[in-house]
Amino acid sequence: MEYKLVKQIRDNDILRQSFIKLAEKTFGLSFQNWYENGFWTEKYIPYTIVKDGKKVVANVSVNIIDTEWENMSKRYIQLGTIMTDPEYRNRGFSSQLIKVIFSEWEDKCDAVYLFANSTVLDFYPKFGFVKAVEYQCKMPFYEMKGDFRKLNISVEKDNEILKKCYRKSNPFSILPMKNNYGLLMFYCSSFMKDSIYYSKKYDIVCIAEKEENTLICFDIFGNNICSMEEVIFSIPLKNIKEVTLGFTPKNREKYFSSQIINEDTLFVLKGKENIFKNNKIMFPLLSHA
Repeated sequence: MEYKLVKQIRDNDILRQSFIKLAEKTFGLSFQNWYENGFWTEKYIPYTIVKDGKKVVANVSVNIIDTEWENMSKRYIQLGTIMTDPEYRNRGFSSQLIKVIFSEWEDKCDAVYLFANSTVLDFYPKFGFVKAVEYQCKMPFYEMKGDFRKLNISVEKDNEILKKCYRKSNPFSILPMKNNYGLLMFYCSSFMKDSIYYSKKYDIVCIAEKEENTLICFDIFGNNICSMEEVIFSIPLKNIKEVTLGFTPKNREKYFSSQIINEDTLFVLKGKENIFKNNKIMFPLLSHA
């Protein structure tokens, strides 16, 4: 029985299929359509432990996250898809992969972070990760008329609209995500494909969903020829009373901000940049990997 560390298994049919099966088994989600549609790019790099050259038994993926903070370009590394087949746990595979990733990426990025569930909160501090607190903004909703329509990304023309607007990033976000269309399409090509709205008037895309009387505005991409409120209030969803933002706006003082409390905890690598230490902000929801 032989175990070997292999990275970026996207183009290896046997290892990719084994990885996909392990992800389905662990998280209940599939990477198959994402891969088939060409959205698995070089910005998503699985580091895997492979048994006998054909079975992925553990994985930690590197997600390259390009963003901007205080008018400076930043490259962050987000660790995700952290999983080990139950039959092969307690063998130190995750620790081994994280150490290799640190050796290869720590000097190539401004920050390293991950989101952890409640079962592993004591694991990541062993590697120098510290907990960070995120804050989310909310505001009352005021309905406005607009020309937003749903995009159908299975239609090439609509897909090109989304891609064009995404290239312009979010003009209202204090921490906009850039140059990772593949990660965006992990959401927009599957369970959020019916939540993509486009305004020809503003040439802007808004990704939003309704939960009871709350509009969740996950992200906005495109021009800044209008205000953020004009975009959000024009989304054609009824009986909305409140808006929750999936990103931190530049002018966050205008909105009610509260600490995010959920089952996932943000960890940031100590010794690298930690913009959460003195700022009440959040990573955009659609940048979670």
